[in-house]
Amino acid sequence: MYYDALKTFVAVADQQNFTKAAEALRISQPSVSLHIKNLEEEFQTELFVRTPRNLTITPTGEILYERAKQILAMYEQTRQAILEHHQAVKGAIKIGASFTVGEYIVPSLFVRMRDHFPDLDPDLEIGNTTEIVQAVKQLDIDIGLIEGQSNDPELLIEPFMEDELFVVGPADHPLTQKQCVTISDLHHETWIAREEGSGTRKYLEHVIRSNGLQVTSTITISSNQGVKESVIRGLGLSLLSGSVVERNVRHNDLAIIPVKDHAFKRRFSYVCSPIMARKKNVEAFMGMLQ
Repeated sequence: MYYDALKTFVAVADQQNFTKAAEALRISQPSVSLHIKNLEEEFQTELFVRTPRNLTITPTGEILYERAKQILAMYEQTRQAILEHHQAVKGAIKIGASFTVGEYIVPSLFVRMRDHFPDLDPDLEIGNTTEIVQAVKQLDIDIGLIEGQSNDPELLIEPFMEDELFVVGPADHPLTQKQCVTISDLHHETWIAREEGSGTRKYLEHVIRSNGLQVTSTITISSNQGVKESVIRGLGLSLLSGSVVERNVRHNDLAIIPVKDHAFKRRFSYVCSPIMARKKNVEAFMGMLQ
């Protein structure tokens, strides 16, 4: 079986150094070289370009690297599934979440998880929707919670809650004083938006495009807190989840601008590889979400 060889190959690719890979794996450098040699013979390709100063992975090495990570993850998950068979839900679960979900929704989910599964140890990674979907696909995390969408046919995606977004501005913005705001009142505004790959950014672009809004300019900031601070300081308007702005609105830092005849709603979803969905801990977590 090539498990040890693939594990060694991934370590070399990550470390970009045979010696460091040997140290990380606690094996000899000749063993590392032998594993790589065997793989190159097996696949009849060169996996690394070696020079006195550098070690560079080849294009075919890149292909094997992605597959090897998936194979190793499947092996470990299979081993854990066998060990956990007929046992209580316990141990680690790696959860990825997009920023809005991770910062404002997941904490309450973890409280529920503690009540239902006290022996489950969550490990949370936060990124934008695109990053989380990619991590799920590469099996770097067990399950992702996103505010955007994924149409990847290799992944399972299911909604688990509805979210409402609101147009927000600084408390002294002229539109906050207007009794009835229509969509046309939002023309010629500066918008504070999240970065490309964010589900919130994608939804804002959909609202602007579908309503034909004329935008003066767009300021991009890669965090909810940064977006809120920019709005508070009068740099522009934004469209943010109610969970993100609730506390700021209560403290009068931000003001919601209700738009007549418009409600901005979307669904939060979980996304998972079919391989991970069969893992006992993931199955239990999905059940709790549903």
